[in-house]
Amino acid sequence: MTALLAIDLGTESARVCVYAADGATLGRGESGYPTVFPHPGWAEQDPEDWWRAVVSAVRAALAEAGSPAVAGLAVATTASTVAVLDAAGRPLRPALLWMDARASAESELTAAADHPVLAYTGGADAVEWLVPKAMWLARNEPETYRAAHRITEAVDYLVWRLTGEWAGSRMNAVCKWNHDPLGAGLPDDLYATFGVPDLRDKLPERIVPVGDPVAPVGAAAREELGIHGEAVVCAGGIDAHLSLLAIGGARTGLVSMVSGTSTAFITEIGAPVFPPTIWGPYPDALNAGRWLIEGGQVSSGSVLTWAGESLLGRPRAELPRLIADAAALPPGEHGLLVLDYFMGNRTPLRDPRLRGAVLGLTLASRPVEIYRAAVEGVAYGTRQVLESFVEGGVPVDEVYVSGGIRHNPLWLRTTADVLGRPLRLVEGDNLTLRACAVIAAAGTGQAGSLAEAAAGLALPTRTVEPDGTHREVYQRGYADYRAATAATRGIAHRLTTPWGSEVPV
Repeated sequence: MTALLAIDLGTESARVCVYAADGATLGRGESGYPTVFPHPGWAEQDPEDWWRAVVSAVRAALAEAGSPAVAGLAVATTASTVAVLDAAGRPLRPALLWMDARASAESELTAAADHPVLAYTGGADAVEWLVPKAMWLARNEPETYRAAHRITEAVDYLVWRLTGEWAGSRMNAVCKWNHDPLGAGLPDDLYATFGVPDLRDKLPERIVPVGDPVAPVGAAAREELGIHGEAVVCAGGIDAHLSLLAIGGARTGLVSMVSGTSTAFITEIGAPVFPPTIWGPYPDALNAGRWLIEGGQVSSGSVLTWAGESLLGRPRAELPRLIADAAALPPGEHGLLVLDYFMGNRTPLRDPRLRGAVLGLTLASRPVEIYRAAVEGVAYGTRQVLESFVEGGVPVDEVYVSGGIRHNPLWLRTTADVLGRPLRLVEGDNLTLRACAVIAAAGTGQAGSLAEAAAGLALPTRTVEPDGTHREVYQRGYADYRAATAATRGIAHRLTTPWGSEVPV
């Protein structure tokens, strides 16, 4: 029997699954790594920690599966987690994690450029993306930038560790590097405008469409990972974006909402629209001839972790009790409002300098009420994103939900109630891992095309219906959320600028 191997490098850990050709799970593994926060708004990891975690997780998954021969594998990672490497692939500095917002000034510079490819990004590159991060390195760590042989995404780093080849995912290139698959490809003239004229030379040499084979796993990696079989690495990409492949494939009006540390909203449309409140539309990023749309909350589940563990001091083992107690409270009676912009806003406001807030506190406010308000604030942020889709001409007919939200019943229920629409909760698996299995099945020829593989390996769902009795309360709360966002925006911007400096942090 041959198997498919899926690797998902997340914010906190590497997760691996071994699948049979029919999608049955044969084995799993997981291994974590730390994140360092050197300054407010900064977040870093060590790429060597990623590889150590992948090796540990792959070995555990293969052992549980009985060490089958691997026909193919694919890798997905967080987007815009950027590694800076020398010619031997060794890190020159810690990687800049996706949530790292240090390049806000560089992001603002991209908004002033006049270039046709920026129409695919809403007129500017977001603070999280590879290009602003490369600009920051060139301006603030010029020696490191000059020494860098590769400035690349985590997914491309792992593909190199697996195969020895620098092959970038077309998904990442289109969505995060200003690559234009319909025109000139990588925009050297734009990079020059941004002050990084040699950036192309530091990016992966090949750009490969999602699902296409890259190369077999190399001899050294096979030995480290304990892999045997053909083990062809097929091009993956961005974890949340690939989730469309795990729910039957992309179709107009279907939105995949992956809610974990952050929340990503992904859909595809047949004809482009260009509102400034989305990321995209990205041509050919997932499926050729289609346009990928992205929205997001940069902090969602992480806000709830902060509220429960950091602010309220509850150990992780006690969080289920806190969630249950908060769920027993009537919505709105606590008199509190939480803004979820702890690491800025992705969309629709595209403002990395927004900050979180808890409004309405009194000496009578209880921890359980603060937690409930945090859940509601995150749900309001979700509604803001989906409303911006509809207002911008992006259909939202079905919302599929996955990720850590399925382990928090209060978060899930509140999201359905605040949105006032049914949610299709994906059951039974990690969507990113399942999507990687779809990619490996298609790339090795075991399941036809990418669309056919997606249809054949789709995951089951159940429907979470909204409770209409809370509609008025949440309408009022959402209106307050929008008003408070506008009212605190200027203060948030001032708070992110140190005294005596014009440079935001």
